[in-house]
Amino acid sequence: MTSTAHRTGEPPSALPEFPMTREARCPFDPPPALRSMQQETRLKRIQLWDGSTPWIVTRYEDQRSLLSDPRVSADRRNSGYPHQVPSDEEEFSFIQLDDPEHARQRRMVTSPFTIKRVEAMRPSTQRIADDLIDQMSAGPKPVDLVEAFALPLPSLVISDLLGVPYSDHNHFQDNSKIIIKKTSTPEERDTAVAELASYLGELMGRKTADPKDDLLSSVAKRVKDGELTPEQGVKTGMLMLIAGHETTANMIALGALALLEHPDQMALLRDTDDPKLLASATEELLRYLNIIHTGGRRVALVDIEIADQVIRAGEGLIMPTAVANRDADLFPEPDRLDIQRDARRHIAFGFGVHQCLGQPLARMELQVAYGTLFRRIPDLRLATSLDKVTFKGDGLVYGVYELPVTW
Repeated sequence: MTSTAHRTGEPPSALPEFPMTREARCPFDPPPALRSMQQETRLKRIQLWDGSTPWIVTRYEDQRSLLSDPRVSADRRNSGYPHQVPSDEEEFSFIQLDDPEHARQRRMVTSPFTIKRVEAMRPSTQRIADDLIDQMSAGPKPVDLVEAFALPLPSLVISDLLGVPYSDHNHFQDNSKIIIKKTSTPEERDTAVAELASYLGELMGRKTADPKDDLLSSVAKRVKDGELTPEQGVKTGMLMLIAGHETTANMIALGALALLEHPDQMALLRDTDDPKLLASATEELLRYLNIIHTGGRRVALVDIEIADQVIRAGEGLIMPTAVANRDADLFPEPDRLDIQRDARRHIAFGFGVHQCLGQPLARMELQVAYGTLFRRIPDLRLATSLDKVTFKGDGLVYGVYELPVTW
């Protein structure tokens, strides 16, 4: 069984792009075309850059079901996998593997991201946030919140956790940007991957000889003991480094902008000392914004029946969590930012065995960032108009390039 469009010969729709420019209806909302798909049908064929026609899944319950289904694969080496961009890359990190190998490698790096370990990092993260705001306050205005606060905060935290010298942040940030940029050529992306891999390989070599109390030293020991190949060790380090600063940095800046554009919600957050409301605000911002717009990508290993359709073995699946998190069946008035709602069932971090390993760390960093920023600078405001803010339309992670603020 195939979709109505496929049966009748109607060409599949193109993958809707998220609003990225000043002409966009709202830079925080999923594309209208995705919302229309969600209202009209649960599954629909779309066409990707390479001509392939995977299914797009828009409803919350369907996404949760498929993301936790062992009959679908995250391994992009499988035929039919819906690739985001062209790539000649042969080595893959464990998040693009299936169990049991995915679980084996994942277990090697889980311990620093437990809730207990992350909470022990909260005081040091708070000091970083306060120091950055002290520097902002002492300098000229307006300030680019991305460069002054949103980017350095998670970069400093992940550098310390991994054991990467923060003095090298320009090097790893520049290469990370090329790797996650959709408009990078395969050659540019492969060069950036090679540069970052070489850097991390050399660093891990030093940690093998002189281990420290950090995650890269732990990974280097796994390589030395033969539990990981050198290539797997480097890929694991690269995943932790890129995901550990790029995603959180974009979420800090985008969340701050959303709050500035919703002054009633910002006031609630600014005027509270209730950690529960701060946690609630963080979950609601994750639901409302969702910075990963490429969607969870999978391929069916066998025929799967769902939503009165049969997804055939070898057919790709794309599950944009941004639109699932706006599903009115679960979240009433889904397009309204409400930091007092219970948004904990959102799937901004994915779902199932592949859900984000670092989500406890990200949550803690976001709580510190939002709570500190508006408490320390209560009259913070945008130093430009929303239509002049440039959004990241060319990256695999959504956000803003710059966010001029003043007070």
